[in-house]
Amino acid sequence: MTRLIPILFVLLWSTGFIGAKYGLPFAEPFTFLSLRLSIAAGLLALVVILMKRPWPKPEQLKHIAFSGLLIHAGYLGGVFWAIKHGMPAGVAALITGLQPIVTAVFARLFLKEDSSLQQWLGLVLGLVGMSTVVITRMQGTHLDVTPATLISALIALFAISFGTIYQKRYVKQMPVLAGTFVQYASSSLILGILAFSLENRQISWQPEFIFALSWLIIVLSFGAVMLLMVLIERNAAAKTGSLFYLVPLATALEAYLLFGEHLSWLAYLGMFLAIIGVALVVSPKFKIFRRLSPSS
Repeated sequence: MTRLIPILFVLLWSTGFIGAKYGLPFAEPFTFLSLRLSIAAGLLALVVILMKRPWPKPEQLKHIAFSGLLIHAGYLGGVFWAIKHGMPAGVAALITGLQPIVTAVFARLFLKEDSSLQQWLGLVLGLVGMSTVVITRMQGTHLDVTPATLISALIALFAISFGTIYQKRYVKQMPVLAGTFVQYASSSLILGILAFSLENRQISWQPEFIFALSWLIIVLSFGAVMLLMVLIERNAAAKTGSLFYLVPLATALEAYLLFGEHLSWLAYLGMFLAIIGVALVVSPKFKIFRRLSPSS
């Protein structure tokens, strides 16, 4: 059963771009995310109380809250703001798709995680495959990328990369339910401040927005994020990060099924390369190179 967690995580996490596509036309990004995470935090608190689950230790709270700000407020806020202000979702996916490489570098610097030549080959191969899929999907798209939206997407990239490293290093054995509540509560507070400072906070309660909000709360905030917390706790940071290469692939397939977006043979080739790349990183069965020592 535990072997299915990475696959399920990728499938659920990939629907975030679909939810953003449905919901962002009806609400500003910080308002949308603050509402989403505050509702998710309230529901999680209720679950923790009713199930009598353990709460984090007092000394854990600041680390849990800070990692949550990076993973949720930093990443989601950066992506949603960039898309809302004109960046195509494919471009945002391409930029944030660099996350496995950035995470692997951070893991080597801050966690002293040893890396093998095989893993670095897998990361590069996954990057090539993921980029091929995203670029083929963007063909014919007007690339309205401004310095502001580029900076916003880069903030998202480094926020989730460093957030993964920070949580792996400083948050040990976090109670998943209660710890995620702390992360959502702190993130919704910061996003709420940004919404009151920078936005008019108007929401058009159309069926599409209600569906997107409900989907993002139930499937993403409860399903995918819980799985991400488990993966960060159990796996090396580089292995967890490599799974994000598969997210644009899953999103491309979902867009094909839901919106009829065409997939070329080059996109399918990119998917194959990315899958092989991730397999090289995460699977111990593909031992094709000797492990590099930290000093090499």
